[in-house]
Amino acid sequence: MSGHSKFANIKHKKAKNDAVKGKIYTKLGREIAVAVKSGGGDPNINGKLRDVIAKAKANNMPNDSIERSIKKAEGDPSGVNYENVTYEGYGPNGIAIIVEALTDNRNRAAANVRNAFSKGGGNMGTTGCVSFMFKELGQIMALKSSSINEDELMLLALENGAADFSVEDEGYIIQCEPEDFQSLKGALSGIEMESAEITKIPDTYVTLADPEDIKKMNKLLDLLDDEDDVQ
Repeated sequence: MSGHSKFANIKHKKAKNDAVKGKIYTKLGREIAVAVKSGGGDPNINGKLRDVIAKAKANNMPNDSIERSIKKAEGDPSGVNYENVTYEGYGPNGIAIIVEALTDNRNRAAANVRNAFSKGGGNMGTTGCVSFMFKELGQIMALKSSSINEDELMLLALENGAADFSVEDEGYIIQCEPEDFQSLKGALSGIEMESAEITKIPDTYVTLADPEDIKKMNKLLDLLDDEDDVQ
C-alpha cells in the first residue's frame, strides 16, 4: 500500500503470517490437496503441485509437512472437495482487490468475504469489475547475492524467459509469462529467493495517505487473512 519496497511488503506479510503459521499451513495444505487430486502426487509431472510446493517453501512450510499433505491427499481420493472461487471488489479510496478462495462451501465463503469488505470500508463487486486491472504473471523476488552480480543475473533471467527485470535495494524482481515460470525458476534455482509464484500484478498502484483509509485497508486485509477459505 505504501508504494515503496515490494520486498518490505513481502517481509511484513511473512512476519504477520509467522504469528499464525498453523492457519497458513492449513491453507497451503488445501492447495496441495487440490493439486494432487487434479494431477497426482509427483511434482516432477504435476506442474500445479510443483508451483504449490514452491509457494509452501517460500512460506517456510517444513518439508515433512508438505510430504504429509501430499501423502494424505493421495491416500484419500474421496476426501473433502474444494473448489477455487474468485471474488472482486473495492477497498478504501477505490483500491481494486481480488480475493482467491478455496472452499467446500461457496455460500459461506461469499458471505464471509462480503462481511470482510463491509467491515473494512470496502464493497464486494461483481465478477470482472476489477480483474481487467491485473495481469497474471510469474514473479520471482531474488535476494542480492555475492555469487552473481546484477548484470549476470539479468542476462541469465532474460535468456530463460524473463519479460521484466527490476532492481530494489534488497534484491531483484523478475517477471515472466506464466508458461515460462517453471523454466525460469529452475534456471535461477541457485539464487536465494524471497518469493516465487504465479500471481496477479496490478497495472497501477495507489498510495494511501489518509490515516483512516490505511487503518480501514489494514483491517480489511486482516479480516480476509483470518478467513480459512481465503488463500
